[in-house]
Amino acid sequence: MDIGVLLPTGTAQWGAADDPRELIAFGRYAERSGFCSLFVNDSLISPRIEALTMLAALAPVTEAVTLGTAALLPFLRRPIQAAQSLASIDLLSGGRLTVTVGAGFPGRFGRPLYTLSELPWERRFARLDETVALWRALWDGADAFHGELLRFDDIPPTTRPFRAGGPPVWLGGATPAALARTGRLYDGWLPYPPDPADYASGLRSVHKAAADAGRATEDITPALFVSVRIDDDIESGRRVLDDYARATYGMPLEELEKIQAVVTGSADQVLEHLGRYAAAGAQHIVARLGALDLHSQRDQLERLADLIPAVQGAAVHSTSESSCESGPAGTK
Repeated sequence: MDIGVLLPTGTAQWGAADDPRELIAFGRYAERSGFCSLFVNDSLISPRIEALTMLAALAPVTEAVTLGTAALLPFLRRPIQAAQSLASIDLLSGGRLTVTVGAGFPGRFGRPLYTLSELPWERRFARLDETVALWRALWDGADAFHGELLRFDDIPPTTRPFRAGGPPVWLGGATPAALARTGRLYDGWLPYPPDPADYASGLRSVHKAAADAGRATEDITPALFVSVRIDDDIESGRRVLDDYARATYGMPLEELEKIQAVVTGSADQVLEHLGRYAAAGAQHIVARLGALDLHSQRDQLERLADLIPAVQGAAVHSTSESSCESGPAGTK
């Protein structure tokens, strides 16, 4: 079991006196505290430090921790330029990049981004899969690509990543179509189902799709994106998470809990809930810390770090040694 943390790159998670440059020290502290990965998210509808800029800043100042996106929205960028940026980060980090991608959410969280990017909303999933296929071709040295939506001839030499074939690419999402596409095409799965039972059933669907495509299920990393708040006063913790949900999504906590994994309570309660996801098959947890300033984020980071050994011990699909010791998480 690998435990990672989502860096609070959005201004909604900063206090009035916070300096965004503190995120570099935050990431280094998380690595020293035992976290295996540092993830960042991606959006144009709220101000934040841009995802690939953040990872590029972290690459030379961290040593072994995986650097990841949760999730990158490829349609926000020109595909060949994005391949160059991702390969560059993989080079600068010595092969520690993992790229989770998504096509965006329906409604106000997704569709306006396509308008800003001057791309059609229709066929967005086909565009996403083709973009990833283009990246992989470029990372392997291709000089042309002929897809249905993306077609390029006479591509000049592009930046090659640290690893042959490039960084692993995971997919976010848990619709039936997303599960099938994960099994067929992607190196990992990063959903956020509110119920561990739904995680288990989704993972079975991913594995079935992989088997039907002739792929080994162990080649697909099962991960989980989950919001976490540790607080001995449960009601106080829920109030903070409610403030967090409203600041981040414009919705109350009770609505967010219906669509995303949210775990709160005492340390023992959080451990028990995360253990249920581990029992459902999750092998890499990406925790978003429920706090609204960097000081409180660090406090939550320390509380969760104290649980890392116990969470790893609860995992039913653990290996003989943690990826924190054996190499970057997500490495094939």
